Amino acid sequence: MDNSNLLIIFIAVTAAAVVIQAGMLIGMYLAMRKTSARMEALASEVKTKVMPTAELTHNMLLEMRPKVETVLSNVSESSTIMKAQLQRIDATLSDVVDRARLQVIRADELLNRTLDRVEETGDMVHRTVVSPVKQFSGVMHGVTAGLEAFFGNKRRRRDAAGVPQDEMFI
Repeated sequence: MDNSNLLIIFIAVTAAAVVIQAGMLIGMYLAMRKTSARMEALASEVKTKVMPTAELTHNMLLEMRPKVETVLSNVSESSTIMKAQLQRIDATLSDVVDRARLQVIRADELLNRTLDRVEETGDMVHRTVVSPVKQFSGVMHGVTAGLEAFFGNKRRRRDAAGVPQDEMFI
């Protein structure tokens, strides 16, 4: 094989490669054209279907924006007013609880003083009335027993003689 035959083979292989490459480029061109046509159809479909909806949504948002802003400002004002009212209620309830606590303390002190005075009065009544009455009663029993012993001695002897000594304790 000489160099000329070898050169012809290389030229033929190169020519075949160039033809194959040209075929592939033509195939890629045709595929891209089909894809481009599909993309244009899809884009026009999006424009006809989605764009009116997007414009409608945009217009609706523009119309609703002032109303939404009004609602938000009203909610903000209401929450501010409610916060102030809750703070006032909290202060009032705290004041009521403090006053109730003071009244409970006063009532407890009054009740304790009253119970102490009742106890002191009971002790005083016992010292000034009950003890002297008991002492007077004891003295009276003593005087009565003495008088009975002095005047009633005869009767007792007769009664004592009729009742045996053991039956007295039954």
